[in-house]
Amino acid sequence: MRAIALVLEKLLKIVCVALFSALVIVVVLQVFTRQVMHNPLTWTTVAAQYLFVWLSLLGSAWVFSEKEHIAVDFLTRALKINRTRAMEVFVNLIIGLFGALVLLWGGLRGVSITWSQNVSGLPVSVGMMYLALPISGLIIAYFALYHIVEAVQGRGLPSSDEEIREAV
Repeated sequence: MRAIALVLEKLLKIVCVALFSALVIVVVLQVFTRQVMHNPLTWTTVAAQYLFVWLSLLGSAWVFSEKEHIAVDFLTRALKINRTRAMEVFVNLIIGLFGALVLLWGGLRGVSITWSQNVSGLPVSVGMMYLALPISGLIIAYFALYHIVEAVQGRGLPSSDEEIREAV
């Protein structure tokens, strides 16, 4: 499971960097053609929207995989070390359920509804944008399960109450 997680993290990093680079290029091209050439390319607006959605959702999955997401930690800081593990399992269970039910299941429904709708300006369907939801949901659910297994095995957590306080 750890090997898959490492490969998936690296792949997410590469994809996010590529998406961000493409987004910057498309937006610069859009600004250049609109402001300098006075003849904007119509497809750049839609392409930037699609790239932004994919970058946001896959970036969220990547950040969650590395446990660098925004977290409210006032309760964790107040707990003793033996309860921190239970809190880690509980929080990741909630996040995993959100990823599986809302993003994956709901995203698949959105994709099925919008797959046949075409976008003006690009030869892609609206469903392509919604496809980022179930993909990121699946990845988030996987990493939530991975973090739960790590917490149950005692890996990835501070080893003492003092380390928790120092980390914050």
